[in-house]
Amino acid sequence: MKTRSTGFWVFFALLAVVLTALLELNKNALYAWAIVYALLIAYAVIRQKYLRGSHVYLRIVAFLAVMALICQTLWGVGKPTKLRPAVEKSGGMTEVVTLRDGKVQGVKTADGAVEVFTGIPYAKPPVGELRWKAPENPEPWSGVRTCTHFAPMAMQPRNSEIYNSLSQIIGFHDYEISLDDHFRDAVSEDALYLNLWRPAGKTEKLPVLVYIHGGALQTGQPWYADYSGEGLARKGVLVVNFGYRLGVFGFLATEELAREDPNGSTGNYGLMDQIKALKWVRDNIAAFGGDPDNVTVAGESAGAVCVTALCTSPEAKGLFRRAIAESSTATAPKPQHSFRLMDEALETGRETMARFGVSSTAELRALPAEKLVEAADINHHITVDGYVLPQTPYEAYKAGEHNEEAMLHGFNAEEGAPFILFEQASLKNYEAKVRAYFRDYADEVLALYSPTTDEEARTMWLNLYSAIYFTHGHYCLSREDLSVKAPVWEYFFAKTNGRLSAWHSGEEVYCYNNIPADSKLYDESDRQLADLFSDYFVNFIRTGDPNGDGLPEWEQSADGTNLLFLGEKQEMHTDPYLPIDEILDRMQGWE
Repeated sequence: MKTRSTGFWVFFALLAVVLTALLELNKNALYAWAIVYALLIAYAVIRQKYLRGSHVYLRIVAFLAVMALICQTLWGVGKPTKLRPAVEKSGGMTEVVTLRDGKVQGVKTADGAVEVFTGIPYAKPPVGELRWKAPENPEPWSGVRTCTHFAPMAMQPRNSEIYNSLSQIIGFHDYEISLDDHFRDAVSEDALYLNLWRPAGKTEKLPVLVYIHGGALQTGQPWYADYSGEGLARKGVLVVNFGYRLGVFGFLATEELAREDPNGSTGNYGLMDQIKALKWVRDNIAAFGGDPDNVTVAGESAGAVCVTALCTSPEAKGLFRRAIAESSTATAPKPQHSFRLMDEALETGRETMARFGVSSTAELRALPAEKLVEAADINHHITVDGYVLPQTPYEAYKAGEHNEEAMLHGFNAEEGAPFILFEQASLKNYEAKVRAYFRDYADEVLALYSPTTDEEARTMWLNLYSAIYFTHGHYCLSREDLSVKAPVWEYFFAKTNGRLSAWHSGEEVYCYNNIPADSKLYDESDRQLADLFSDYFVNFIRTGDPNGDGLPEWEQSADGTNLLFLGEKQEMHTDPYLPIDEILDRMQGWE
């Protein structure tokens, strides 16, 4: 009898540990913890006091009933929704700043060195009849608008909190156990707000960086710490980022929407938002001490795709001088992601309407945003619409049409790693993978990259995948800017660390100078590289040339083949992907 009792309490303890882990990973509110523990204790009391001598089936039924209630609590009890604060610890409020539409007041970082203004509207909420229309100016407001919290992120599909937590543990290695993050971030169609970081004190004519977040044009938010504007603001740059329409809200294209638009445009509402934000910067940034004539636009991943589209959009002409594109472009003859021609866009629009069983824009606008968001999987591409993008960026550069005076861009050593994490190559399937993509050119590729071990197969397929979807576009971009006589600086980031290393987006915490001071995932060499890399960024944003006193020379790209290697060492290097780039050129019809 004693053994049975001991066994029960061991099982009870293990069950408590599992449920505690689930509550933490699932980010349940504290009241949900209380309910789960109360149910668990009630089960133990009932089991030991009333059911100890009962039939085993009765005990099983009682256990299943309690577990059903616990599961209902874990996944059925809603989590509180919160807005992210602009700073973790406030150093006091800023002075009031007067803008075109009203007055705003932000908050200082704890040390008072940086002032942050978040949640400033740059357009009317794109809801109701404004869904799938070009953004309009925001309504002016009276009084002082307190800008101390980020606005909700744009409507987007969301993973479960357990999935997000496991991603932080397995992918980022930086999960922290805390009861301060047990909430859901707010999400809304009303998300056209921008955020600003500036050095504290009296400032004027500051260089300005406008950053566009990535996320495959389906997901993303402005408050992610890796690309926070605080790091560069500490080095004298005024940084702006913003939310923009994503997925079906930002990139749906239909014939009826094109007829509605005075310019015949459809499929680029998210890109229009980005242009609207740049216009807001032009009209308002001087009030914060920024120089509207010294603006650089930057982005990573899908954000970089948008940057390179903006570089060839006539609607963005004159809104920025320089551009930074990290880990993606839209500049290859046939861009591999986040991009499409109008025929494909309209076909996707018809597929979207069929999915929801509607036949008109009015019916689509009547659908709740929570339902429409399900169509983000097929509506996340910028579109050659004849207005925002009259032609592909590749065609625009060939015609000598572009907006940037200078370009800084580059890619990471393991760009493709997160995208093929569960589709690794081996000796058994390597050749089939190569032939499936390269087809008539497969023999050339296999002659260049011929593995003899599973490890070599994994590495070679990673490099090929990275070249196809990421690095080849950068090779195109360098040559395109050189063809229009715009100076180009290109980098190759390869630094290892305890977190993302040189995976896709791994460079951001370095170039935006945001490595946490107390993080054990980075060592002194990482912090030194972050200081160096961000100095290059600051110099480029300020002057159009990344070089400066005390920095290793970063040579301009001469023919698209030379770049700055950023790893344990920093030195000029030949593009490691040139052999495959030349094959991809021929496959895509590069001229």
